[in-house]
Amino acid sequence: MWGLVPLFWPLLKPAGAVEILAHRMVWSLALVGIALLALRRWGWIRELLKQPRKLGLIAIAATVITVNWGLYIWAVNAGQVVEASLGYFINPLVTIAMGVLLLKERLRPAQWAAVGTGFAAVVVLAVGYGRPPWISLILAFSFAVYGLVKKKVNIGGLESLAAETAVQFLPALAYLLWLGSQGTGHFGTEGAGHAALLAATGVVTAVPLVCFGAAAIRVPLSMLGLLQYLAPVFQFGLGVVYFHEAMPPERWAGFSLVWLALTILTWDALRSARRTRAEAAALRLVAAEAAGAEAAGVEAAASGTTGTAAEAAVAGTSGTSRPARP
Repeated sequence: MWGLVPLFWPLLKPAGAVEILAHRMVWSLALVGIALLALRRWGWIRELLKQPRKLGLIAIAATVITVNWGLYIWAVNAGQVVEASLGYFINPLVTIAMGVLLLKERLRPAQWAAVGTGFAAVVVLAVGYGRPPWISLILAFSFAVYGLVKKKVNIGGLESLAAETAVQFLPALAYLLWLGSQGTGHFGTEGAGHAALLAATGVVTAVPLVCFGAAAIRVPLSMLGLLQYLAPVFQFGLGVVYFHEAMPPERWAGFSLVWLALTILTWDALRSARRTRAEAAALRLVAAEAAGAEAAGVEAAASGTTGTAAEAAVAGTSGTSRPARP
């Protein structure tokens, strides 16, 4: 669904990117609110309101994802689907770089190689474009910051989306009402079908996120990471094949370097996951052997005690005709 979403935004023209973004915020909250009402999941709101720090982080997350959503909608409708897809290819590399710079994480050599290759790709693309690929970089950094903030907030996906869209709701609704008062809004002016499509921005936003949240607790993390590359792959394919965007040699070179970096990163992640599983299996085997040895020892001790008692009983029975020794 995320990979095919570039096909959806052009259907909302002549509405502009900011108007589409405002509809996305308003209708997303409406849809998520209905879902929470149906599931009767409201208790988290009271707890959240008691934590000003989390509220502040949610406000930051809402601001960052607003930038990400708005720029992505504008890029697609402005014929920049390929550059937008690049942002989500670069995103894992930006996330790793932020982990080093902000969280002081230590990278393995392969991760350093991937980040270095990604940086070289950005340089090649900047030379090819005649400017840095700003759309890609802003999309990548904004989504990486969003992920970092979400990690610190640490609440469920549905609840988090509800909280973020609640922050966005009033400004978005005010903007839509202002457009309506100026006669420049497009909700209802282009027919019922167009109005339905604007309302469907909530579905387009919420349903993939809910599916992602459901998959995250069922699919191994390494597989989940690989599956996330499908979205920019589909977007890139749509940009080249469906929207017929230009792909000069220098752009192919830059993308090839990005794909090389992601290949290195994926290989290293799979190798690390395999090593971790092997170590865990070895630890389980050692623990099982230790538990088996302990059980055998207990059984042997119990058998020895029982045997001694039996021997004493036999001796006592056989010796009843003899006088006891002093």
